[in-house]
Amino acid sequence: MHCFSRSLLAATALLPSMVQAQSGASPATSADDLHDADDYIVVTAAGIERLDVVAGTSVLDGEELLRNQAGQIGEVLADLPGVTSSGFAPGVSRPVLRGFGGERVRVLTDGVGAIDASSTSDDHAVSIDPLIASRIEVLRGPAVLLYGSQAIGGAVNVITKRIPPSVPDEAVHVDALAAVDSASNLAEGGLSVDVPLSGNVAFHIDGSYRNTDDLRIPGFAASPALRAQLLAAAEEEAEEGHDEEAEELIEGANVSGRLPNSWTETKTFGAGIAAFSGGNSFGMSFDYYDTAYGIPGLPGVGHVHEAEHEDGEEHEEEEGGHGDEAVSIGMKRYRVDLRVVVDLGDGFFDEVQVRGGVSDYTHTEFEGDETGTVFDVEGYEGRLELVQSLRGNWRGSLGAQASHTNFSALGDEALVPSNSTDNVAVFALQEIDLAPIEIEFGGRYEHVAVDATRSVGVKRTFDTVSGAVGASYGLVQTSSDDLRLGFNLSHAERAPTAQELFADGPHIATQQYEVGSATLGTERSWGAEGYLRGNLGDFTLTASVYRNWFSGFIYLAETAAEEDGLPVFQFRQQDADQFGLEGEISVPLVDSDAFRLTADVRGDYVRATLANGDPVPRIPPLSLAAALEASMGHFDARAEVQWASAQNRVAQFETPTDDYTMVNLSLGWHPLEGSDNVTLLLQADNVFDVEARNHASFTKEFVPMAGRNVKLTARASF
Repeated sequence: MHCFSRSLLAATALLPSMVQAQSGASPATSADDLHDADDYIVVTAAGIERLDVVAGTSVLDGEELLRNQAGQIGEVLADLPGVTSSGFAPGVSRPVLRGFGGERVRVLTDGVGAIDASSTSDDHAVSIDPLIASRIEVLRGPAVLLYGSQAIGGAVNVITKRIPPSVPDEAVHVDALAAVDSASNLAEGGLSVDVPLSGNVAFHIDGSYRNTDDLRIPGFAASPALRAQLLAAAEEEAEEGHDEEAEELIEGANVSGRLPNSWTETKTFGAGIAAFSGGNSFGMSFDYYDTAYGIPGLPGVGHVHEAEHEDGEEHEEEEGGHGDEAVSIGMKRYRVDLRVVVDLGDGFFDEVQVRGGVSDYTHTEFEGDETGTVFDVEGYEGRLELVQSLRGNWRGSLGAQASHTNFSALGDEALVPSNSTDNVAVFALQEIDLAPIEIEFGGRYEHVAVDATRSVGVKRTFDTVSGAVGASYGLVQTSSDDLRLGFNLSHAERAPTAQELFADGPHIATQQYEVGSATLGTERSWGAEGYLRGNLGDFTLTASVYRNWFSGFIYLAETAAEEDGLPVFQFRQQDADQFGLEGEISVPLVDSDAFRLTADVRGDYVRATLANGDPVPRIPPLSLAAALEASMGHFDARAEVQWASAQNRVAQFETPTDDYTMVNLSLGWHPLEGSDNVTLLLQADNVFDVEARNHASFTKEFVPMAGRNVKLTARASF
């Protein structure tokens, strides 16, 4: 093998390369606050007053959502306790909940799955634009009861107004947002318009655009360890007289200031209509999502693997053999959604609620201007819920859910064969209020069929049963106070995905050759969680401690083989254990008509271990944050310090990350007297330009977090 090839492969050895299982802002709204909202809240669960059975519900909206606004849903939520992001690149970042991501976290829009390919790889973006969200809800814990076995790690629900929730009171209602920043030369804007077509019909239309240049970073793109490896490889090349190769490696090691090929561009459009008659409503919406973004490559190396051809010679390839071409992704998604609510009168059931979505998604990976791999996903998802009438102290709902997806991939990196997945489920959630004690329980049965008969001649079916029971005790309950102590027990089961069963090909995003195991069984877990949460006046508290015991935990294991110049990893199963803590406290320090000062503190910690004693890779480290937030007249100000510890508890072949501390500042101005309808928000994030790396990211060795960023955002609602 040519020495330059050996050097490139040695450099890639520093990349994280194991296990698909992945593994703060001001205090989020509690589940109880959702009932006062104007919009229909899917996560609150039809027929359930509280959602303590899936402990850890958070909501991001209002100025908190505005302050955390970003192009990808993972980045928007990264400051919530128990949440981080996959951080693959500025154009692609999925949420990671309690250390788990990918196929263990469901991302929904208005209660229905995204129906895309984002969970199959960390370089695949979620086809939802946070810019058009009116609120984002997060469920950590056994959310499987509501949203299916693929939500075993949790669920994220992006609430929009694309299907109007009600008829506007005014002749025209307009919401607008625009922002610019310094770290990525951001230029973004969004506009939505709601109008009443009659006394009982509403129409909505919205659109958004976002463009960024390559991200500004502090220091070098490569981590110190990777940079040392690249410089050592360059020295070896120079000694052997390969000056051009040595120069390329040195140039890559010295990349700094800007992260090459990290640009993004996103366009969206949506329209919806809804008719209302008493307690009945019918609505439909259409939306179009179009994004393109660059995939940063390993400095001095790019996106490299090797292939051994029939002549026995090994040839360097650049993701398909097109040379040193920048890799980018273009994604388009067309979608239609439906919402129906039927009032059933005074019988045992109050109403029936129906939600559904149909999606046509295409994801194309480009090497320069040439098409590499094309992913197509077509599918639908629907759910029906019967909401029970309140009978004394008992309420609840019964429901059914069905989904179907067709997945196909064509190209050099089509590591997952064409397949279809069908899912049918029934579930129930019940609540009994025996004040001051509340008891909640629920169950879900699910049938899953993963069919790859056309491509590899295999079809697998799975039947899963999940359930949870919880009880909470009201320690303090008055008109202004509600503090509860609770405990939940849960059992969740997850069917393996098509990728885990049938993968067979190079996965350049993770620098590994993935092989599925068609004999994988159901992944099961038992969980226990204790929590204390609520409020005493303006003092709010949420604290949780949890533990999950997995049987048949699915993960990627090294095989010591090599294919196409990449190490081979195979999906396998063994038991695993997860333990975690998370919480946030908000304390009013000064509260008067003229001035209000609030302090809040949040933090989270998670530890996950396989039965053989190895840590689960890419588990986020301990993180803490503290902030002071002041309100005076037309102004709101916030100063925040975020700290993440070093993560040295790593799996084999995974690299550790250093600790970091960031300071963030923001100043909001509400110019209209007595109204927040217009807000100007000036932010300075990472004020001291600290170099930081996200441990949950596959690309942390050469994709650092953003440097100092000054952002100006304007929002108006009238």
